[in-house]
Amino acid sequence: MTASMEHRPRKRFGQNFLHDPGSIRRIIDAVAPLPGQRLVEIGPGRGAITEGLLQAAGALDVIELDRDLVAPLAQRLGGLGRLRVHNADALTFDLCGLSGDPEGAGDSGPRLRLVGNLPYNISTPLLFRFLDQAHCIEDMHLMLQKEVVDRLCAEPGGKTYGRLSVMVQTWCQAERLFVIGPGAFTPAPKVDSAVVRLIPHRPLPHPVDDPALHRRIVAAAFSQRRKTLRNTLSGLATTEQLQHCGIDPGARAESLAVADYVRLANALHQPPPARQADALEGP
Repeated sequence: MTASMEHRPRKRFGQNFLHDPGSIRRIIDAVAPLPGQRLVEIGPGRGAITEGLLQAAGALDVIELDRDLVAPLAQRLGGLGRLRVHNADALTFDLCGLSGDPEGAGDSGPRLRLVGNLPYNISTPLLFRFLDQAHCIEDMHLMLQKEVVDRLCAEPGGKTYGRLSVMVQTWCQAERLFVIGPGAFTPAPKVDSAVVRLIPHRPLPHPVDDPALHRRIVAAAFSQRRKTLRNTLSGLATTEQLQHCGIDPGARAESLAVADYVRLANALHQPPPARQADALEGP
């Protein structure tokens, strides 16, 4: 048994290592990696998915927080291709720095393809971190708690539709691919997992003028789901402004579609006034 296989899962890192060969193959098949693509795996763990990705693509960047896993990964899998192991926290790691196209212009190399079995305890912050860097990401195949995946893909009107649904669907197309039971992991989690495919929109179907304001509005709207938008958004939008956007002030957050939140945020966005010096300049 290799050193990487002897590593004990650490609860503080939220480690649940995938070991089921059938589930591993389904994930690799869903990603369908090809040579020349810029693949990045988040949290490779013992390398269950890493091996297949590296064999198919020939090169792979992996981001692993647990330093005790770094050397075993490089030792066991480095001979399969060009494996670059980054001992870092994905919550702060600059993914776009790996793409060769940090501004997302699309002319400096292929965008990144993200793959990962995300720790359940920090899955939401990681998702928001990835959304912030979506301009340099081609697609994402992520394994998460099934409940979270259901929220990512939920449609307006249901109980699972919430802040995460709106934020992810504003920037990405979301599709649940398949469910993986607890027995596929060591240690076995107490819940089912699911694999989701996220593809960043290009171009955005509903462009956002002020992403920070948009985030504030969505967060406030869902902060108290039983209250009406008139109440939850009282510090951000007046009843008249909601009505002007075609939004019922008496409605609740889950009744609004992604486009509604973007339309409201854009209507409330106030561009900074021109500097007085600019106004005084002649043609």
